[in-house]
Amino acid sequence: MDTRDGLAERFEAHRADLRAVAYRMLGSRTDADDAVQEVWVRLDRTDGRDIENLAGWLRTVLSRICLDMLRARRSRREAPVGLQVPDTAWDEGAGGDPEHEALIADSVGRALLVVLERLTPAERVAFVLHDMLAVSFEEIATIVGRSLVAAKKLASRARQKVRGKPAVPAAELARQRHVVDAFLTASRRGDVEGLLAILDPGVVRRADPAALPPGIPAEVRGAREVAKEAAVFSARSAVAEVALVDGLPGIVVAPRGHLQLALTLTLRDGRITACDVIADPARLGGLTLAILGAESVEE
Repeated sequence: MDTRDGLAERFEAHRADLRAVAYRMLGSRTDADDAVQEVWVRLDRTDGRDIENLAGWLRTVLSRICLDMLRARRSRREAPVGLQVPDTAWDEGAGGDPEHEALIADSVGRALLVVLERLTPAERVAFVLHDMLAVSFEEIATIVGRSLVAAKKLASRARQKVRGKPAVPAAELARQRHVVDAFLTASRRGDVEGLLAILDPGVVRRADPAALPPGIPAEVRGAREVAKEAAVFSARSAVAEVALVDGLPGIVVAPRGHLQLALTLTLRDGRITACDVIADPARLGGLTLAILGAESVEE
């Protein structure tokens, strides 16, 4: 076998893993594919016989490419991937391979992808490498061009942002999480009766205009009306996850991991009294978002 052909074969054995890492860092399948292809271009220019640890070499090169792409994205002042809002927020959108990208988003966690978009480029790379891939801080420091101490601080800051800070004690957080989980589950099933069980009779749903299709009012009142609406839009619930929104359990709607909507829920006595659907980019950008895992509700 030709040396170059052998190198290409060895690279292909790592391609799927590289794409998975790049997707976590970039939040876009297209960008991830571009980053992986650039890794191959750089590998093809080298003498593969000089690389003792190909997997480590590929990961290091990929991480630096992703870091550069994240920095370029920020320097151009583009809207982050996680804050893109389509013309109609109820539409899945077209283009690319949305089904495949949705599967990738599911495997990573939509809420996590949304939260990762709030990190600085260096924080995101450090978090993905250390907390998700268990890469040593020594290697991370080299990749991000920081000292060992600085690399540890990057990962620590990122971890704090990802986990967030609940606004209520753990016991109350767990109770609210239970109600929000039930709301999302019933919405996905189109279960009107299940929704009525957790909606206050006087519940009010308010929404930004961009969150609604034509003809739907910005405000709806009454448990049955809100329940019927939630059931009708059950398809949106399929791409939603519970998250920590401004310190309280809420919901993020993120097709393919791209934030479109955020729902803040007001609870009283175990029932939802208000639901605000946020779609305006400025309002979305002002929210403090974090993942809401099991460790967040432990007493």
